[in-house]
Amino acid sequence: MLKIFLPALALITAPLGAQEVEAAPPQPGKPETVRVVLETTAGDITVELETERAPITAGNFLRYVDEDRFDGTVFYRAMTLDWGDQPNGLIQGGTQWDPDRILPGIPHEPTTVTGLSHTKGALSMAMGEPGTANGDFSIFLQDSTGMDADPKSEDPVWQNGYAVFGYVVEGMDVVAAIHAMPTDPDKGEGWMKGQMLAEPVKIIEARRLASPSED
Repeated sequence: MLKIFLPALALITAPLGAQEVEAAPPQPGKPETVRVVLETTAGDITVELETERAPITAGNFLRYVDEDRFDGTVFYRAMTLDWGDQPNGLIQGGTQWDPDRILPGIPHEPTTVTGLSHTKGALSMAMGEPGTANGDFSIFLQDSTGMDADPKSEDPVWQNGYAVFGYVVEGMDVVAAIHAMPTDPDKGEGWMKGQMLAEPVKIIEARRLASPSED
C-alpha cells in the first residue's frame, strides 16, 4: 500500500532531481487546449488541458483518457488547508499505481517552462520526483502558487515544483463537494493519514469534448 500513496502532490519531502525541458516557441493568439469531462458519482467536472503550453503532461493525461484508463478509478484524497479563502486544499484521484492502468512516467514540465501556475482550479500531476508522474493528479480549490517551480529556492523540491497542465472550467462546485466529504482518520500513511476519503468518489468515465469553437 505504501507505493500507492508515494506519488502524493503536496508537501513531499523527497529531493527532486533537475530535468531540463525546452519551452515551445510562443504562438500567436490563445494557446491550444483540449476539453475533457470527468463524469463522477458526485457530478461532472470539465477541465481544459493546456496541450500547447504543457504538451507532455497534457498529452499524458489525454492518453489515459483515450485509453479508458481513468474509467472506474476514484478521487480518493481530500487535503484541507486552514489558511486563505475557504474551502482550501486539494482533491486527488487517478490510477493509484494500479499495474493494469499506469503508463511509464513522463518528463517533468516545470511551471517556469510552461508559464502556468497553481491557481484556483489548477490540475497538477502527483509524483515522487521528476520522471515518475503517470496517472495520479490533483485539483486545487484555491490559489496555491507555492507549488510552482522556484529556481531561487535552496530546496530541490521547490526548485522544480509540480507540473500544472490544465484548469477546471466547469464543476468547481463538484470539486468542493468532493473535498467536503468525510475522511477516514485511520486511512492513509505518514502525513497523509486522515486525508483519505471514507468513501472514494468514482470516476465513471473520462472523455474528450468538442472544442468551444466546434460546439
